[in-house]
Amino acid sequence: MNKPALLVMDMQNGIVSRFQDNVDMLQAVQKSVGAARDHDIPVIFVRVGFSEGYPEVSPRNKAFSHVQQLGGMTVADHATQIHESVQPEAGEPVVTKYRVSAFAGSTLEVVLRSKQIDTLILTGIATSGVVLSTLREAADKDFAIQVLSDACADADAEVHRVLINKVFPRQADVLTVDEWIDNLESRREPLTN
Repeated sequence: MNKPALLVMDMQNGIVSRFQDNVDMLQAVQKSVGAARDHDIPVIFVRVGFSEGYPEVSPRNKAFSHVQQLGGMTVADHATQIHESVQPEAGEPVVTKYRVSAFAGSTLEVVLRSKQIDTLILTGIATSGVVLSTLREAADKDFAIQVLSDACADADAEVHRVLINKVFPRQADVLTVDEWIDNLESRREPLTN
């Protein structure tokens, strides 16, 4: 039997603030977190943040080199804290990464291996960023993968659509939060008296 974990990725103040109008996606992430907790599936939060002085940022990195110039995005900064809509509960890890993939420079793989997790359920922002990069790396590491399509978002709706419908199904099962919950409910053992 698979041992899953729900990854809630980049649902941090500085990123969620750009997607506040996407109420359906935010509610889908909340619903997935609630369902995971109800079914005793570990919830792991992943955020991007940097140390004071930005020693992790290379000037050659197009995605992050501007962060050092603009300031902010340190691990103590408000922008890197998990958004209030999906606050971690006691004992739920918050993993800090230094690049796009949830695995990059983080302790994620150590946490997953220590919990004997073999299946990852992916949610987060952005579909073309952390979700894509994490999916690809997780597939290379032989994890089984599920992507909750309505619990992911991207600034470009067409990119989101292509990834969800054409790219992700090659390496993951893609389903909505409701479909995922229905699958969880159908696997739940009936209570015996």
